[in-house]
Amino acid sequence: MSRGRFGVPACVVDGVIAVGVAGALLLTGASEGHPGTGFGLLGYALLAAGGLALAGRRRAPVPVLVVTGVCAAGYQAAGFDVPAVAYLFAVYAAVRAGHRTVTVLVSVTVLAALPAAALASGLHDTGEAFARARGALELAWLVAAGAAGEALRQAERRAEDAERTREETARRRADEERLRIARELHDSLTHQISIIKVQSEVAVHVARRRGERVPEALLAIQEAGREATRELRATLEALRDDDTAPPRGLDDVPGLVARARLTGLDATLTIDGRRDDVPVAVDRTVYRIVQESLTNIARHAEAATASVRIECRPDALTVRVDDDGTAVPDTAPTPGTGLLGMRERVTALGGRLSAAPRTEGGGFSVRARLPLERT
Repeated sequence: MSRGRFGVPACVVDGVIAVGVAGALLLTGASEGHPGTGFGLLGYALLAAGGLALAGRRRAPVPVLVVTGVCAAGYQAAGFDVPAVAYLFAVYAAVRAGHRTVTVLVSVTVLAALPAAALASGLHDTGEAFARARGALELAWLVAAGAAGEALRQAERRAEDAERTREETARRRADEERLRIARELHDSLTHQISIIKVQSEVAVHVARRRGERVPEALLAIQEAGREATRELRATLEALRDDDTAPPRGLDDVPGLVARARLTGLDATLTIDGRRDDVPVAVDRTVYRIVQESLTNIARHAEAATASVRIECRPDALTVRVDDDGTAVPDTAPTPGTGLLGMRERVTALGGRLSAAPRTEGGGFSVRARLPLERT
């Protein structure tokens, strides 16, 4: 619900203005001493309707403009020489909402209809009819109401543009800082960690080649170097990730499988069912699961074939990636950052993930179930 400057709901403000204008019009009409029968009752009804219609000026400015214009001409025809105050409010609201052309056309029509309405009220002097019409809606009032609405509309647009510029500037500075940090990490830590990793692996290789016992501390350094390299790589990828790019999802999975085939892997893709209302978070997570699974197959599995199967159900979306690599049931997989990242994504969406060697035929299997209703 939109609120005014002092925190009062806009609908309350509009309602108060509508009641106030309707009351003022009725008091003005009553001061002329019109009878409470026939055209008199019709005139009072039109005075009230024109004022109360302003309650909807924010939600439907053009219909309110038309209604107040018709009411103004109507109570003039009923013999009420009352200024078209409600119509001026409606002009202001319509121009503020950006309906300038429609406002001009309706206003020209109302200005032409008021003299005719005055003549219909029983006046026989054309000059007097035009004078009454001019008293009900002077052109200067009309221009002032439209100018006020246009001025406020331009001010609001400039404020929005300024806010958008500030947000874009802040986002650009954040992106620049993020990329600067990524460069610093790459230029400093990556080099040092790579040296530690290479030196420890060389030391372990030389010791084993000589038949010497490899110290536990050296093996710990080797493993820590490998883990630090993986974590740093994942951190750099996250820092360099462009959040403004469109998220990749189900539609991009065939491209992943096609690129996997270019590496010599016999990869297949099967998609059962299709849903156009898959949430973006689920859509993107499916892509990441397939991407990470195929990457792990290419790096570690020594597999010849891989199959990707995606099944879209009314309540959930399931993903399964199998390979015929060297993994065996007795070998527990070492969870890397990629597997941990997949599990965190799936868990965050209320789903389940299993990643383990297959019990039949060898190889590795990644299975994920992502609920759609909870997401």
